[in-house]
Amino acid sequence: MSNTPYGISGQSLYLPQFEVSLEQWCQWTQTPWDKIRKVVGSSFRVPGPHQDAYTMAANAVLRLITQYDIPSGQIGYLALGTESSTDNAVGAVIVKGLVDQGLKAQGRAPLPRQCEVPEIKQACLGGVYALKAALRYLAFDGQGKQAIVVSSDIAAYQLGSTGEQTQGAGAVAQWVTPNPTLLEVHLPATGSSSHYRGLDFRKPVKRYLTKQYKPGNERFHDFPVFNGPFSTNCFVDETYQALRSMAEKLGVDLMDYLGSTAAIFAHRPYQRMPETALGIACLLHMAHEPSRHPRLKELASVANVSFSDVLQEAKQTQPLSCFSDSQDVHKTPYANLMKVLRAFRDTSEHQRLVTGKTKLGSDCIRHFGNLYSAALPAWLGAGLEDAWRNNLDLAGAPICMLGYGSGDAAEAIPMRVAKGWREAASNLGFEEALQNPVVLSQEQYTQLHEGLPTTLPGPQKGEFAIHHVGKGEDSSVEDAGIDFYQFIS
Repeated sequence: MSNTPYGISGQSLYLPQFEVSLEQWCQWTQTPWDKIRKVVGSSFRVPGPHQDAYTMAANAVLRLITQYDIPSGQIGYLALGTESSTDNAVGAVIVKGLVDQGLKAQGRAPLPRQCEVPEIKQACLGGVYALKAALRYLAFDGQGKQAIVVSSDIAAYQLGSTGEQTQGAGAVAQWVTPNPTLLEVHLPATGSSSHYRGLDFRKPVKRYLTKQYKPGNERFHDFPVFNGPFSTNCFVDETYQALRSMAEKLGVDLMDYLGSTAAIFAHRPYQRMPETALGIACLLHMAHEPSRHPRLKELASVANVSFSDVLQEAKQTQPLSCFSDSQDVHKTPYANLMKVLRAFRDTSEHQRLVTGKTKLGSDCIRHFGNLYSAALPAWLGAGLEDAWRNNLDLAGAPICMLGYGSGDAAEAIPMRVAKGWREAASNLGFEEALQNPVVLSQEQYTQLHEGLPTTLPGPQKGEFAIHHVGKGEDSSVEDAGIDFYQFIS
């Protein structure tokens, strides 16, 4: 392995044009807007009937190549991270084929025939694993080449479910190169953690055998099976383990490291979740080293919680899981720490280590919704663009990227902002990607969500779309259920 630094030299964002205002959604559903605004965000996007994870991914990749004028012949690796793929045999090669159509329409050379095309799945962590795989490719057998990683997902929940307000759709493409111009990734110090949870957020294929997943229309509904509070506990537990693993590899105190970073970007299923996870991570770290962090005892007192109970709760060794007993989803492993967290939120230390570190890009991402595998890279790009627009001096600054995928697994990746990052950041185009949405009425939203006929605008010029779906009517050609795509020129 060479000593050449590897990382990200550019990013692009693609969002469907159809937007749901959460303030309006609150009026439709009689939900308190103030709570949704603070905890979830401002809006989310919904894909059109002509879109899927592959078209969004291809739109993001083509936009990336165009925005950064990437020499397509240098790309030896195109990886797709998604949990919304609609073909159980192929994936990223579909994206490659679509991008080649778009490049040809622009008069550009296609991606090389000698290009690897893996699709990687681990819930919302697929894009992070794809990024790590691309970095390893460049460091070993892909030397002299470049890579593109695209994360693309559709977060859809049933109407009336507790997850409905956390929907979203979109894709983020990343240009991965040696000697990166945006972010250097310190891959050897990445912290990893994984544990099978059983009944966390899942998408079992057999759910389609049940009545609630047999809607009376042709739209594919990829609604998850999930247990909200249990999933939150899993997120908190796994991300802490990954952060702890990273700190051990770096040989630093976790809170010292968090304090030294210029920013922290995490997977974001909704606005409040990353703050909760980082806050609990700080408290757990204090509990594991109480002699170095006596502040925890004061916080427990303010929260009117027994300090010894907090220490015992933090040091429990039984992993959070409902592998053998489904009733374990009702357990509350951090009841005392959650109370202490409320007191911690009112301190300057929380501002310094949590809210202050997660501020960059936070206004922009309130409009994204949950993008599953694309949520983390979307926040990363939004944050760097925010820093560029506000003329912040980030050159050489450390940042942390914290990924999570339900089921579950987590990755904590230390990065450093490249010296010449501002030029690359000027081409991100994230705010532009948010412009001119088609804000849906309640009727239009319901029609799109349920796959009913709609009079909304069709595919936009310069984008990819599903042209038609094979019906298997010609006995001489097997095409049942296969999507046929086109580039709208």
